[in-house]
Amino acid sequence: MHHHLLIAEFLATPWALMPERLNVVAAVLARWSQDIPAREEVLAGIAADRTVREARRQAATAVSTGGIAVLPLYGVVTQRGNMVDDVSGPGSVSTQQFASALRQALADDSVSQILIDIDSPGGSVYGVSELADEIVSARAQKPVVAIANSLAASAAYWIGCSASEFYVTPGGEVGSIGVWQAHFDYSQAFAAEGIQPTLISAGKYKVEGNPYAPLDEEAQGFMQSRVDDYYASFTKAVARGRGVPIAQVREGMGQGRVLGAEAAQAQGMVDGVATFDEVVRKLRREARSGAKPRANRLVQAQRELDILGTGACWVELLDLWSALHAFPAVPV
Repeated sequence: MHHHLLIAEFLATPWALMPERLNVVAAVLARWSQDIPAREEVLAGIAADRTVREARRQAATAVSTGGIAVLPLYGVVTQRGNMVDDVSGPGSVSTQQFASALRQALADDSVSQILIDIDSPGGSVYGVSELADEIVSARAQKPVVAIANSLAASAAYWIGCSASEFYVTPGGEVGSIGVWQAHFDYSQAFAAEGIQPTLISAGKYKVEGNPYAPLDEEAQGFMQSRVDDYYASFTKAVARGRGVPIAQVREGMGQGRVLGAEAAQAQGMVDGVATFDEVVRKLRREARSGAKPRANRLVQAQRELDILGTGACWVELLDLWSALHAFPAVPV
């Protein structure tokens, strides 16, 4: 039963992760709880996925020419990249390591533009807000463009929408704006095995929400408050990145669902639908012409309006300014 603590800790973490991924996680956790080792074919699949992921990362990095630095963001998002591969499936990506790569690209005088290549179902909320803020700050130094190639869900969308511009491939998906966490009650399972845990603690709420007892109303309320806090940060970041009111994020944009490319563009979740190669060609054209991404100009306009005031008239003026400077999707 020693895996139950690990399972409870894993699920108690607030996640900005596609709920569908929970099915994969649940299967692995069930195997862990029974001390069943992974089958040979599972291990072979993990190794194959790791090989494919590394090959794709190398291919993306190879595109980093002509002043464009491609930063891959593949797999489940974690703060320190220590998630086990058989849970994450496509592997994991560390927000700390990604932030380090971003800083290196900013410091490199040969890099004029940064492209974040995303293929991730999301992950832990830890470290995501900080990385998103760092990306927003980076936009003041160099254009930072992101592409969902082909998935940017939950925490990955949180990160992607912080870029100067955000695109999705024609067959790609974005969204899953939401946060969740779980509680497992093992009290009956332990009782069936004759196990009676006794918790020795100090601090009124120190063992609140432990997996050895049913979740009481007060503990559930606190867990809900944590989820609400992270959701508030998530939606605020999306509103900032997409230049829309928070209400529009909460009442639209899939409301927790993942949307296909066209539906996402219709709801203002991305700036356009384009392949990875099309976005690269667009960046190279802009580098030659000296043009700046539209989102950078929009951010500058927002700053100017903030200086003038935040009344409704300024919001209307910003909408008009954005409409006049809108541009079509990336040409094929």
